[in-house]
Amino acid sequence: MFERTKRRGPDWRALAELVRAPAALSVPGDTVAGAAASGALGRATPGLIAASVCLYWGGMAANDWADRELDAVERPERPIPSGRITARQALGVAAGLTAVGTGLALLAGGRRAAAVALPLAGAVWAYDLRAKNTPFGPAVMAACRGLDVLLGASPGRTVEAVPAALTVAAHTYTVTELSRREVSGANATLPKVTLAGTAAVAASAAGRRPGPAAALALWYATRYGAAQVDAVADPSPGRIRAAVGAGITGLPLLQGALTARAGSPVAGLAVAAAAPLGRRLAKVVSPT
Repeated sequence: MFERTKRRGPDWRALAELVRAPAALSVPGDTVAGAAASGALGRATPGLIAASVCLYWGGMAANDWADRELDAVERPERPIPSGRITARQALGVAAGLTAVGTGLALLAGGRRAAAVALPLAGAVWAYDLRAKNTPFGPAVMAACRGLDVLLGASPGRTVEAVPAALTVAAHTYTVTELSRREVSGANATLPKVTLAGTAAVAASAAGRRPGPAAALALWYATRYGAAQVDAVADPSPGRIRAAVGAGITGLPLLQGALTARAGSPVAGLAVAAAAPLGRRLAKVVSPT
C-alpha cells in the first residue's frame, strides 16, 4: 500500500491533513502581534509570517511522523497509517519545511530573526520527538508559540513584545492540556481549569478601555470559552476535541486583540478575520 502511494505522487488532500493546513491561519497573528508590540510592523513582517507558517507546518508533519505507530491504533484515518503518505515522505516534508522556514526568517529579518527562528525550530522538534508525552509537553508547546510571537518582534524592540508572547503562550498551554485528552476524554476538572485560564488570558488581552481590543478579547473568550463549558458538562473525547478545535481556530481573535491593544486596530481586525475563515475550513480539514 505504501509503495503504491509513493509511485503515484503526492496526495494533496493528504498533505493538507498532514500539516493541518487550516490551522496555519492561526500563525500569522503571532507574527503581527509581536511586530505591533515591538514597533516592527513593516516590510519584514510578510516574510516572517511565511517563515512562521513553514515552521508550523513542518512541526505538524513531524508530529505525525513521530506518532505514526500510535496513530495506526488510535487514528488509522490519518495520512500515514492510512497509507496515503509514507513515513519517509512525511519526514521529508517536515525537514524541508523547517529548513525553508528558518531560511525565510534569515532573509526577512536577518540575524536577529534567525536567532529566534533556530530555537523556535528546535523547540518544535523537541516537542514532537521528546516532550509531547511528558509532563513538560504543554510548557514546551507554549514556548513554541511564545517564540513565534517574538519572531515577529525580532526586527524591533523585542522586549516590549514579551507580555504578548506570554499571553499567547498561556492560551497555548490550555489548548495543549486539552489536546492530551482528545482520545481518552477527561474529567470535568480539566476544562474547568483551562476555562479559568482562558478568562485570565482574555482579560490580559482586553486592556482597561473599551475598544477593538476589548471587543476581540470578549469574542475570543466567548467562542473558546463556550466550547470549554460544553466540555465541563460532558468531558467526552468528542467535546474535548471540539474545545481544542475552538482554541486553535479562535486564536486569531486573541492575536487580533493583542495587536489592537498595541496600537494597530486595523491590523488587529485583519488578523481576527482569520478566525471565521479557519472555522469554516476546519470542517473540510481537521485542525487537530
